[in-house]
Amino acid sequence: MKPKENPFGLSDDNKRYQTYNYYLRKKFGQKVFKVPLNVDLGCPNRDGTKGTGGCIFCSAKLSGDFAGNPCDDIKTQFDDIKDKMHNKWQDGLYIPYFQAGSNTYAPVETLRDMYYTALSFENVVGLSIATRGDCITEEVADLLGEISKKTYLTVELGLQSIYDKTAKLCNRCHTYAQFLDGFNMLKKRGINICVHIINGLPFETKEMMIKTAKTVGELGIHSIKIHLLHILKGTKLAQMYENNDFQAMSIDDYVDIVCEQLKVLPEEVIIQRVTGDGAKDDLIAPMWSLKKFCVMNEIDKKMARENLWQGMCVDK
Repeated sequence: MKPKENPFGLSDDNKRYQTYNYYLRKKFGQKVFKVPLNVDLGCPNRDGTKGTGGCIFCSAKLSGDFAGNPCDDIKTQFDDIKDKMHNKWQDGLYIPYFQAGSNTYAPVETLRDMYYTALSFENVVGLSIATRGDCITEEVADLLGEISKKTYLTVELGLQSIYDKTAKLCNRCHTYAQFLDGFNMLKKRGINICVHIINGLPFETKEMMIKTAKTVGELGIHSIKIHLLHILKGTKLAQMYENNDFQAMSIDDYVDIVCEQLKVLPEEVIIQRVTGDGAKDDLIAPMWSLKKFCVMNEIDKKMARENLWQGMCVDK
């Protein structure tokens, strides 16, 4: 039986879930920065291959609002973002993060060149690559498997929800089964996989959001990012919101759901995020999300107050 206090101290600040910051510091012995990049590879549900318009929540920058300038080469982007990060933290190692769009959506030789270029930079200890499950082929998976044997690689797959009805509404243009096809190609090659999920998608219930987290946790993932649905200017989602087709989440509901999700995620799963950032100038709702650290603190307080911890409802 687990103790009634925090069972694993898996953070540098006494959180009740395993933070990514703690994991990286433990693995590499010092602070590690993810440096977000934008190589503008696009996405199959924007260019007509699978659909147009993109996911209804995705910004014009393909969720790379805080990444580098795609007009610059990878090295210029890397140096620019890295230098800005050092205004906050003095020292550290680096993980180039191909963030915006689907970063396996190109010919394999193009991918090989950009991945190995990023790995060649000084003090780089790994690589993170954001993409979609349906943008993984056997050839791409072979390349990623090769890289994973040379460095600390994490492939981040945007799932958002296990429910195909939600995926269709969001114009994701691929199913959960197709996500699993790509996931399994990576998994059989021993590649670390981070799955992204979103809380607050239109018409999803609390039970559906918890089920998504539980199901993803049972896949044997390396890590997870739990995001809040941001309603951004210029998106189809913004039109739906302004037409009163759905409501944005309250902070209390969001905190409650995240805590329930953490309870059903295995304690070995790294929690890369428990909320996210929406570009301030484009954010329509929920405005409380701008106070990201307050949201994180409310999650911590609820978990401490109710003696909750990551994995407490996972059967051993």
